[in-house]
Amino acid sequence: MKHLIDIKDLSADEIFNVFSQTLEIKNNSKKKNSKILRGKTIANLFFENSTRTLVSFELAAKRLGAHVVNVNIGKSSTTKGETLRDTIQTLEAMQVDAFVVRHTENQICEKIKSWLKSKTVLINAGDGNNQHPTQGLLDVFTILQHKKNTEELKITIIGDIKNSRVANSLIDCLHILGNKNIHLFGPEKLLPVSHDKAHIDTSMHAAIENTDVIIMLRIQKERIQDNNIPDLDNYHSNFGLNRTSLSHAKPSCIVMHPGPINRELEISSEIADSTPSVILEQVQNGVLIRQAVLKLLLG
Repeated sequence: MKHLIDIKDLSADEIFNVFSQTLEIKNNSKKKNSKILRGKTIANLFFENSTRTLVSFELAAKRLGAHVVNVNIGKSSTTKGETLRDTIQTLEAMQVDAFVVRHTENQICEKIKSWLKSKTVLINAGDGNNQHPTQGLLDVFTILQHKKNTEELKITIIGDIKNSRVANSLIDCLHILGNKNIHLFGPEKLLPVSHDKAHIDTSMHAAIENTDVIIMLRIQKERIQDNNIPDLDNYHSNFGLNRTSLSHAKPSCIVMHPGPINRELEISSEIADSTPSVILEQVQNGVLIRQAVLKLLLG
């Protein structure tokens, strides 16, 4: 694994290797982990707003002993007309060892990769509505903390599927690991017309019935044309997760959400803050998974 740009570039063995490294880091002492990337420099370039992903990458790198630079895009030379290529190559000339990039443009990391020297590492922290590979990894890792495997599970993703890079990476990761029972549900305009790796359901009941895992997604307003934004006043009653809708799932079902959460819209506070929810576990695992990825790429 030279870079992490698209989860489809990984094999099942490589995915499980990331999980193995994650558990090793989790069980290591802080002192031992802090020596892994000593002397390395990592630059976070986020062209979109972020809390969880940006902070977790920063914490992951620092806990491994690396130097971290968070580039303030709003105050960088890109506001003076500098191209992304010049920005990347300028930072690389300062001996940056790895770039973590979030950008609005799909496939932007493929362009960036072509500009880098052979030893420089690139990690995709989310490109447009295309891919978010570390999120897919941490979601599956979280599922495996509660379930024996992923192959036989019914896994349901609800919300804005069409514009979600989180959904894409999760579906791809589950598919690589052999799951053929992924279900999708949401507003018609926010669903793909068809999907070769998942079933598209036409009702909340069908999507949730006897499911093992539910992943709720927010509406990606920043990527949706105004005429495709659903009626938010009635959204929760039609597509939101609450006690009534959750009652159709298996008693052992876990509930996930990549965040940020819009409470009482896609998920009720009662569910988000109760036992079925593993949302904060996802957050904790996000730091660990990103530590593992950085270790594998730079260690």
